[in-house]
This record gives sequence, structure tokens and C-alpha cells, in this order.
Amino acid sequence: MKWLLAALERARPSFEEGGKLRALKRVFDATESFLFSPPDTAQAAPYVRDPLDVKRFMSVAIVSLLPCTAAALYFFGLRVLAIIAVSYAVGGTVEVLFAVVRKEPINEGFLVTGLIFPLVMPPAIRLWMVGVGVAFGVLVGKELFGGTGRNLFNPALVGRCFLAIGYPVAMSAAWIKPGGGVLGRVMQYVGAAQADAITSATPLVAAKQQTWASLQDLFLGRVAGSIGETSALAILVGGTFLLATGVANWRTVAGVLISFGLGQAVLHRVDPGAFGPALWHLCAGGLLFGAFFMATDPVTSPSMSGAKWAYGAIIGIVTVLIRNLTGYVEGVMFAILLGNICAPLLDEIVIRARMRAYR
Repeated sequence: MKWLLAALERARPSFEEGGKLRALKRVFDATESFLFSPPDTAQAAPYVRDPLDVKRFMSVAIVSLLPCTAAALYFFGLRVLAIIAVSYAVGGTVEVLFAVVRKEPINEGFLVTGLIFPLVMPPAIRLWMVGVGVAFGVLVGKELFGGTGRNLFNPALVGRCFLAIGYPVAMSAAWIKPGGGVLGRVMQYVGAAQADAITSATPLVAAKQQTWASLQDLFLGRVAGSIGETSALAILVGGTFLLATGVANWRTVAGVLISFGLGQAVLHRVDPGAFGPALWHLCAGGLLFGAFFMATDPVTSPSMSGAKWAYGAIIGIVTVLIRNLTGYVEGVMFAILLGNICAPLLDEIVIRARMRAYR
């Protein structure tokens, strides 16, 4: 890597003040930061050592998403890579433009958003919709609030919500029956034009007609659904890694899953014919993916430990109510966005309660 470092050093003057490419300085700084550790060191005390800087934080999050990405590629084919590429290209362009205009460094945060967004998309969604959705999510869900660290809502969910409301027919008809066998659909590219021939209803849609997918299929991912949300096994592998590294807080995940499980169990006991069992619903849809990878977003979730439990409980209960008692088949997206709204208030309640306890 010494040759690459030398090349960057030779190119640096062109991006500094007075250089021909000074307008792209933020892009140069972001590239250098992504490839190498920052060269700056403190000259005097206090010295702070923390291995979990922003770059490593984002790297761990991306690694935790790889099992879901690999499962998506196996079940839905090469088009998954095209959707991811469009997400990064369009969303990254919006991010760079705002960084250049604001004269701020390009933050690594979009590396995670750019991968999460494709994983919550239907596999047969048209590529132009992916571009529109991710651009809207980054612009309205993040940049209008001031950029990384200031956004109230999860940008990937904002983009997903925009597409669900703006293009409901296209979004609800873009499901693909997952591939099977040794290679699945790894060697196939199923475009929007071919998807009609192999379309399949998601388990939650089928459940509205009292048709239940097997728990084994839900666990392994042999069902139709959003790109990265079908395999409970892949989500648990990546989510466990996220929790083990401390990037995600276990209290939020536990709050979501426990509250959802208890709420669904109560409804199932009241009317087993109309409401499915808790374990089935835990593995169906986007609940697990949302609990591990989106509800735990450190920017849009509470900071206080007690508030994380309440935040998770809100998401779990609202998901139960939307899934079972409304016309929508899935409620995780709306539940997390509602949780994002409540997060600052929950933190304030916990902080005030602690201040009163110490008086």
C-alpha cells in the first residue's frame, strides 16, 4: 500500500487551496480517510484511545450486513448487485454534493445507508425507483436536517417510506420467488420485465388469506420478500456480530423483540385462527432486520439505557398493531419512524428522572 500512499501524497497539492482540483478536496479527504488511518495525533494531554472510531464503526456495520447480502444474492440473483450499485452511486452523489457545497468532510455514514437501503427493497424493483428512493432518503431524511449526526429519521427508511407511498402498486408487485438448489439464482439476472413470470406473494400477504409459510422456510429464507429480509438465519448471524462488537445496543433489540413477541402471543391466544403465532411472526417480514440493523441506528435512537427499552417497546407494539389490525401487511417501517420521533423525548424523560433521583 506504500505506492498508493505515495500517489496520494503526490496528488495532494492539486486538492489544496490554490490547486486545480481544490473543489474536490472533500472527496480527496474522504478517500484518504477511508483507505488509511488519520495521520493527525494529539500534541498534548489528554490523550484518548478508542478503537471504535467512525470508520471502524461503519466497517463493523457493513461486515454485519454481509450475511444478508450473500443470502440475497443466492435467493434473488445478480440483480441484487445492480440495485446496490445504483444505491451507492446515486446516494453517494447526493452526499458528495452536499459536502462540497457545505465545505464539510464527506462522512462514512452513507456506506451503511447505501447498503441498508437496497436490502429493504423488493428484488424486482425498477432501478430508477432505487435511485429516486435513495436520493429522497439522503436528501430529506438526512441532509435537510444538517447531515450526519443531526438527522431525526433513519434515511434508508425515509426513502423506503417515500417509495411505498408514492409507488404502492410497483412496490407491492415486485416480489420474486427465491431460487433453490445448490446455486439458487446466483448466476441469474432477473429484471423487472422477467419478474412477472416468477412472482410470488410474501408470507405476510399470504397470511392475510390464512395461508402460512413453513417456519423452516422463513428461517432459511426460502420465501418472497425484500432483498435482505427473508432469511432469519442470515439476519441473526449478522445481528449477533453487531451486538458482540458493541456497535448495536442489545437493549433496543431486546425491547423490540420481547414487546412484539408478547403482543403477538396475546393476539394469537385471543383468536388463533386470525392471528399467527409469535415465533412465526418474529421470523416473517422485516421485523428481525429492522430490530438489528435499523432500530439500533445510534443517531436516530435514544442514548440512555432506560430509554432504549421504551424505544424498543414502542416499535414492537406498534408493529404488532399495524400487522394485525390494519390493512397494511407490514408495520416495521412505520413503527421505527415513529420510534425515531419519540427518541429525543424518551431520553429527556430518563434524564429528568435521574436528576430528580439525585436531588
